[in-house]
Amino acid sequence: MTAPLPRHLRRLPGQNAIVTGASGAFGSATVAVLRHLGVNVVGIDRKPAPGVIACDITDDRQVREGVAEAVERLGGDLDLLIHYAGVGPSVDIGHPPDAHVHQALEVNLLGAWRVTAAAMPHLVRTRGRVIVTSSLLAHLPLPLAGAYTVSKRALSAFSDCLRAEYGTHVGVTTAYPGFVDTPIHESSRATGASLDGVVPAETERDTVMAVVRAAGAKHPPREIASTALGTAALHLTRHFPGTTEQIVSLQLGLLLTDGTFAEAEIARGLHTRHGTQYAPTALS
Repeated sequence: MTAPLPRHLRRLPGQNAIVTGASGAFGSATVAVLRHLGVNVVGIDRKPAPGVIACDITDDRQVREGVAEAVERLGGDLDLLIHYAGVGPSVDIGHPPDAHVHQALEVNLLGAWRVTAAAMPHLVRTRGRVIVTSSLLAHLPLPLAGAYTVSKRALSAFSDCLRAEYGTHVGVTTAYPGFVDTPIHESSRATGASLDGVVPAETERDTVMAVVRAAGAKHPPREIASTALGTAALHLTRHFPGTTEQIVSLQLGLLLTDGTFAEAEIARGLHTRHGTQYAPTALS
């Protein structure tokens, strides 16, 4: 005999969902959990897979067609839209915005906006929900992560505005995961500006289950973090920005003194301004 679902998940079986970034770490795991719970799920991602439609969310036409195809596969109704698609380049925010900055804005912010707009008529009709995955870095301005931070803070603002305009008919939740070791960090690691060990780590499961619980909640929570520590960090960064900036400044000084980013060309300016050593061969 199958055990009954926990109360906070009982509304999910039989619902229809779209997950963006469905071939990625968070997306694929969430799709698997939702299907296990009896949710009908279609994913969209640049990388197609079984049950995942090929769709570049920076392309207006592909988004319109991809969402339409997903809804058609789901039988014409949509109850839940979960956003995971994202990129995380490292940049020097004192330099002019380059291709990496444009990509972060196009994928992290405008991609979610495009997909949500394409799905909105269906979500309004079913009184559905949107879960937008932002990041704790949206309110934690770490050096070299400026493109990601700006795009994610803008995404949080988009979520707030969506709630203000459509919240009478569509539930909107903003998720704030912390640092999770997924392929999104490969680009920053390639520049030597990785956040590994710089911020507390969370697990993939933390984020996935927090999102699934939000999807199944009787009333959609306004915002969620993935862990108790993440919840505390979200409160600190949202309500005490000055204190947050002081903590970041102190931590940055310690990290640079200890040789963090010592081989990162992108951090050369940081080392110069802080009087620490940029040594591209020091760790070779």
